[in-house]
Amino acid sequence: MTRIALAPLTSSQIEHREAQFPLFLVATVLPLLALPMADLQGGPLQRYGLPFTIDLLILQSLRAMPSWHAKLGGLRFDRIYRWLGILGAINIWIPFVLGHNVPWALRGVFVGIRACFFLLTGIRIIQVLAASSRVTSKTLCLAAAGYIHMGLTCGQLATALQVIDSDSFKLGAMLNGEELVSRLSYFAFVTIGTLGYGDVVPASPIGECFVVLMSIASTLYVSLLIGLLLSRYIDYRTKVVLRDIGGEATR
Repeated sequence: MTRIALAPLTSSQIEHREAQFPLFLVATVLPLLALPMADLQGGPLQRYGLPFTIDLLILQSLRAMPSWHAKLGGLRFDRIYRWLGILGAINIWIPFVLGHNVPWALRGVFVGIRACFFLLTGIRIIQVLAASSRVTSKTLCLAAAGYIHMGLTCGQLATALQVIDSDSFKLGAMLNGEELVSRLSYFAFVTIGTLGYGDVVPASPIGECFVVLMSIASTLYVSLLIGLLLSRYIDYRTKVVLRDIGGEATR
């Protein structure tokens, strides 16, 4: 029987990576700027801008996230996570270099690998926020990056779903040269932001189920985020006040 062995995060592990959190926030924003320009048949900036920014995000994810001290049977989570990142960073270049010649099935595998990596990163962000003992500007950067990262993750998952089943979503009137990942990333952010313009809609039971799960996940993330940050901030300020009172009492 396969067993999962987990080890809790420590404050020292988080503090060791805190300097990377602002850079991680920047790395999550860059793909948002590149997505509207992505075009497999466009110029160099349109073809290579998105894979370059995704590679930066993957690299910064590996640098910012604490190591996974967990095992799935005989496999270390940390090793699985790193290999997913490496494979995702490599395979994103293949469609943008070869254009539309890449088979859809293979593109589905590529997107699925990146979606798994992004999903694990999102889980790790929540673990880090839950284990943080204090709220700093760097912690807030990670929290903001987590929300943006959720949109990117949902966009990747929706793209993988559409590649597997082309009837999952009705994409509406796509612009000339607009790529599937751009369209569904836009849909993901519109959905988690509770805007719901209705130009892209689920068109199958699987698509509807995915949208329901995405809506629940985004709501839970915001709720957990507010609760965690407030509780950590109150705890931290309470300790500071008690320390100051104790210092004054000893004078």
